[in-house]
Amino acid sequence: SGAKTGSRVLPDGRIQYWIEHDLLRGVTPDMLAWWFQHLEGDIQYQGKTLNRYRVWHPEDHVHVSYERRLPDGSVGPGAAIRIVEYLGRNRKYLVNVVSPIEKLDVTGFIHNPRVFGWLPLARMEYEFNAVPGGTAYRNSLIIGWRGFSFRLLRPLVQRFIFDDRHGAAWIKHNIEEVGQFEAFLPELYAAENPKQSKVA
Repeated sequence: SGAKTGSRVLPDGRIQYWIEHDLLRGVTPDMLAWWFQHLEGDIQYQGKTLNRYRVWHPEDHVHVSYERRLPDGSVGPGAAIRIVEYLGRNRKYLVNVVSPIEKLDVTGFIHNPRVFGWLPLARMEYEFNAVPGGTAYRNSLIIGWRGFSFRLLRPLVQRFIFDDRHGAAWIKHNIEEVGQFEAFLPELYAAENPKQSKVA
């Protein structure tokens, strides 16, 4: 309820939807960077063994996996993630993409979903900032690509591919999943990273 949201057309013509989330209490940037490197698998949650991606958003999330890892098996810039989800529980707003990872560290996460496996129609930017009590978390979804061609095609994209109702569904979905972090991530991080947790 405390999130601030908005949308705008950027100077280069792309469309940006953004969210400044309420303070994530008890969640650190280290936890968030670790989470996005460990999205696969099951966890114990509320006495049950559940898929961790579904715990993050039980109603919208369908599947996540790492389509491509780095040579050493880790996840970071150069890897790619496959995401399947429905925004706002709406079948019209299916997300089924492979997204190359551009950045992933304690300051944020950037990945670039490819529609049809090649079309760079979107960019996801997450920012993490440590503040007293937790983390200030900002999300940004940018639709389009730099260049004159998108300026020409933007009206068609907004009408047929990604209109403001679609943008509102993304905002609602993202507020819900980020709000869920407080419920499971600190405990999960402590369980799977006992040495780091003792140091912290």
